[in-house]
Amino acid sequence: MTMLGFFYFFMPWDWLLLPGILIGIYAQMKLMSTYQRYLRQPVASGVSGAEAARIILDRAGLTDVPVEPVRGQLTDHYDPVKRALFLSEGNYAGRSVSAVGVAAHEAGHALQHQAAYAPLQWRMALVPATGIATKLVFIIFFGGLMLTMFGFLQPALFAKILPYAIAAYGVITLFQLITLPVEYDASRRAKKVLVQYGLVTGAESPAVSRVLNAAALTYVAALVASILEMLRLIMIARAFGDD
Repeated sequence: MTMLGFFYFFMPWDWLLLPGILIGIYAQMKLMSTYQRYLRQPVASGVSGAEAARIILDRAGLTDVPVEPVRGQLTDHYDPVKRALFLSEGNYAGRSVSAVGVAAHEAGHALQHQAAYAPLQWRMALVPATGIATKLVFIIFFGGLMLTMFGFLQPALFAKILPYAIAAYGVITLFQLITLPVEYDASRRAKKVLVQYGLVTGAESPAVSRVLNAAALTYVAALVASILEMLRLIMIARAFGDD
């Protein structure tokens, strides 16, 4: 099989990547437009993202969980290993609906950790395996692809090792699947406590929901892209196996 022929062989399966790419682009655009829109709307309570997170954590008895700033935009995250909450500089100091909503969402992950929320426990357990799986997919699929293109590996042998790449990608897809309930539940907890503690008003609550729903859409897009990529690998493996 020539290099040109090899590229043509793969082209029929590449259309599977398009929906995932388009959904991913839409999700990012939706998130940024919604986030920027409510970044200009201050919360009536006047609290910053850091203050909102601190109040939520303290009232849950998580006084030992620090809230720290981190560089970047929307780099906010809760680290269950360090048991620390990190907010991007804008959300840490910001007093907008977006900043407070995102901060409360991350605090929601700390509440999940405290409650031993099962999906969060599963996701934490999968982190090491997902890291290994990502490396295996690169080595097996892309490494095997290059070797086959340049004639160092027979297509039949490439077909035999592809199932290992598919299995590894299955781990990645499972991680993305488990991430969905984790993220949606963190947002649910955030919306509840924000109103309960008077950090946002009832009138501001729908705006918080829009910001957090837009953020959750990016995880849906990641899952769709992962499923489609795994399907593409399966189709390629079958085509090579029939060759």
